Amino acid sequence: MSNRYAVILAAGQGTRMKSKLYKVLHPVCGKPMVQHVVDQVSKLNIKEIVTITGHGAEMVEEQLGSSSKYALQVEQLGTAHAVMQARELLEGKEGVTIVVCGDTPLIKHETMEALFKHHEELSAKATILTAHAESPFGYGRVIRNEQAMVEKIVEHKDASEEERKIKEINTGTYCFDNKALFEALNKVTNDNVQGEYYLPDVIEILKNEGEIVTAYQTADFEETLGVNDRVALSQAETFMKKRINEEHMRNGVTIIDPLNTYIGADVKIGSDTVLYPGTILSGNTLIGSDCVIGPHTEISDCHIGDQTVIRQSAAYDSHIGSQVNIGPFAHIRPQSDIHDEVKIGNFVEVKKSVFGKGSKASHLSYIGDAEIGKDVNLGCGSITVNYDGKNKYLTKIEDGVFIGCNSNLVAPVTIGEGAYVAAGSTITEDVPGEALSIARARQVNKENYVQKLNK
Repeated sequence: MSNRYAVILAAGQGTRMKSKLYKVLHPVCGKPMVQHVVDQVSKLNIKEIVTITGHGAEMVEEQLGSSSKYALQVEQLGTAHAVMQARELLEGKEGVTIVVCGDTPLIKHETMEALFKHHEELSAKATILTAHAESPFGYGRVIRNEQAMVEKIVEHKDASEEERKIKEINTGTYCFDNKALFEALNKVTNDNVQGEYYLPDVIEILKNEGEIVTAYQTADFEETLGVNDRVALSQAETFMKKRINEEHMRNGVTIIDPLNTYIGADVKIGSDTVLYPGTILSGNTLIGSDCVIGPHTEISDCHIGDQTVIRQSAAYDSHIGSQVNIGPFAHIRPQSDIHDEVKIGNFVEVKKSVFGKGSKASHLSYIGDAEIGKDVNLGCGSITVNYDGKNKYLTKIEDGVFIGCNSNLVAPVTIGEGAYVAAGSTITEDVPGEALSIARARQVNKENYVQKLNK
């Protein structure tokens, strides 16, 4: 196998997106388009990846980091001009270079691998990835001769009426002999309607020089979709969501209603987990086996153990153990650590807190900036009063504590191991272990008082 290189075209302004965000950084299923492309290209045993940037170069480089080298296209003068910016990094090197657009997030590494192999087996100087499009408007057409050999590519705007009837389209992905590519780029002109330097012109140049030029047609037109506006972005999102959901289902995850379940590109889910409608899983979320998630549940950047149930709730940037029961209508805020066998019930909010194994907050509670030990019971209406208007303070509740209903724990405060707090208490001082703390006004009953009021 020859040395392999990759050039990713990511310099377009994306004016049709009508957005402040650089086009290739628009997310598809939670991941920027160009990151999808780089991730797939990286699976191809590529020796060097060069990303061509333009407007928003710094943002692209920040996103991709050291996974790519970069070349700047100051003026957007066409795709051939863009590839020429990689000259200093790639010119003169022996091998095969794949050129792929950064706004094609659906392209698969398997398809690009097949393109490479087709190119190498035929010892071609150029190989075009083509597809059959029922509605080819806007795409360059692949022109073949009577022997069905590739002659050239004609851009849609430059195509004749007859050429526009052709349904085999250029996807914008190519393999080139690296040396032949840069030699041919020197011969490309901008004699066309757009006044740009087109990369497809390299195909005609090499063909006219008697070099082998071939095409490899992918069976899946969807993966060649280029995203140029919000409509295409929505289409890409739909196709990617379907692909992701089907992959999880094939791996043993039950998705009750795939059309109404959103799973981000980087989410991992164990087998025999069930997802109900309205579930949104995003970020670097990891869910174990035999879980039940949803309906109407949002989870982002969480690690969740096995056999956990989360219903009609939201959880962000937290660790949730195994055999945990959360919801309905619970809110797990960032930096929370929920250990095994914990119950977080309806209308409970947890923020930046630790819940030890087997502890419970079954309903109507706020637990913020707290360390809760094992086997703690927080009664209905338990509140950690953690904020004085300027600073946040820690509440520490040790193992085996029982907090009665409608109790306020004013931080900083520690409730010792095995202590009880009576219902309705407002605790402002530490409670020793095994103690019963009562902090409420004594009840006074005034007999016959209502009769006096009614006279």
